[in-house]
Amino acid sequence: MTSFVFGSLPFSNQGGAQIVSKAVSAAIAALFKRTGKLVATVRAEPVAKLLSGSIDGFDFIGNGMLMYNGLRIEAMELYVQAVAIDFSAIFTGQVKLKQPTQASLRVILTEEDLTTSFNTPFVVEKLQRLQYQGQSLHFQDTQMILNDDKSLCLKSSIRVGDASEPIDIDVTAFLEVEERTKIQFTNVTYQGSPEAQDLGKAIIDHVNDLMDLDKFALDGTQLRIDRARIKDQQIVFYGIAHINQFPQKKTQ
Repeated sequence: MTSFVFGSLPFSNQGGAQIVSKAVSAAIAALFKRTGKLVATVRAEPVAKLLSGSIDGFDFIGNGMLMYNGLRIEAMELYVQAVAIDFSAIFTGQVKLKQPTQASLRVILTEEDLTTSFNTPFVVEKLQRLQYQGQSLHFQDTQMILNDDKSLCLKSSIRVGDASEPIDIDVTAFLEVEERTKIQFTNVTYQGSPEAQDLGKAIIDHVNDLMDLDKFALDGTQLRIDRARIKDQQIVFYGIAHINQFPQKKTQ
């Protein structure tokens, strides 16, 4: 029966697991504006389980992933537990879960990724929601530097209100994960003039308020981070993704 069904499909020279693997890879790729190499490997033994939508799990590895909001991810690994899917939806290019599942994850962001992200309209707009001394802020040339002592440095030129000259902030901090849901800058030191230090503190307080993972998760998912490590000009996050439904394909 299995060979008859798969033999009549467009992927007749492939096994059922390969068919689903390609569909999952394509569905994940559609969530991003641009990607590098993406590989999803579905595990199902015996393969006949796929006809009922049962999967032992799947592993996903991707790199060079640019999100539609401009944020970039150097690499992502997802290791999904056993899950039930709607097998018929695979052939319409969709992945539909019959029940929630979860995956362990590893996400890598480079120093360049962080600098690029802090200069995207998506992040700049959120930063500029902060009112400082009753005036608006205008960010430019924001830079993130990952240091050998596992600290990070945030530098930016910021115009306050209608001021002609920007204030240069230079902040060094360490990264901590609080309650698995918030990424926080801690043990912060501020450089520069008293004015620059005061503005830097306001910026860090604002950024810490923004860094709630639930504000950035894709629809139908919930992220929980257990650990963050800075090494070799990269930040590596380790955690869990709770997946209630597979995120929908972007159309723009």
